[in-house]
Amino acid sequence: MAKRVALVEDDTTIRDNISDALKKYGYEVLPFDSRAEAMAVLKTRLPDMALIDIGLGAEVDGGFTLCRDLRALSEQLPIIILSARDSDFDIVSGLRLGADDYLTKDTSLPHLMARIAALFRRVDAFGEAPRSEEIVERGELRLDLNRLVATWKGQPVVLTVTEFWMVHALVKFVGHVKNRDQLMGEAEMVVDDSTITSHMKRIRKKFIAVDAAFDAIETVYGMGYRWTA
Repeated sequence: MAKRVALVEDDTTIRDNISDALKKYGYEVLPFDSRAEAMAVLKTRLPDMALIDIGLGAEVDGGFTLCRDLRALSEQLPIIILSARDSDFDIVSGLRLGADDYLTKDTSLPHLMARIAALFRRVDAFGEAPRSEEIVERGELRLDLNRLVATWKGQPVVLTVTEFWMVHALVKFVGHVKNRDQLMGEAEMVVDDSTITSHMKRIRKKFIAVDAAFDAIETVYGMGYRWTA
């Protein structure tokens, strides 16, 4: 069955071009030109992925609002922000609101399709995990790879797909430092240091909300991150 991608973009030409590309790659496309229109449909049935512009008509930050609202409906829904805005502030804001990836509109269509496919592979990989690795336990941490559920000291830690994968990558080898290139390679994504940093800050914040004493993720300055618990 074809994956359903919700495309929220107010520029007709851009929306049509991306829709055509998605269809050529075998995806079913749900096109929307406003936040309100998209939310009215998607709250009743979530897509397999959402691709969202930030500025939607008169709503300068409508895409951010939509990202936040969709994330409230599902922490596992893959979300990519595609925007002409390329400031660090906008990128960090998008990631903090729960986007899995952030791309600018000067990204080529083949590269966009590759990033979409990579994110879907990361989602599908967990569902196809071998039986021996369905559950990963590291001290107080428990990861259920089939359900994408993380718990710390028995309490749920609600993570996005990207956040779940990053924690999994860190805990595979406790104490080993994972640098940015290694994280990108295992995640099949190409991002800059600030994107990795934003994801890590969001992950830490979620664990600390469960346990104020959480300190299992260590930043090794100039090198990367490691799981120490």
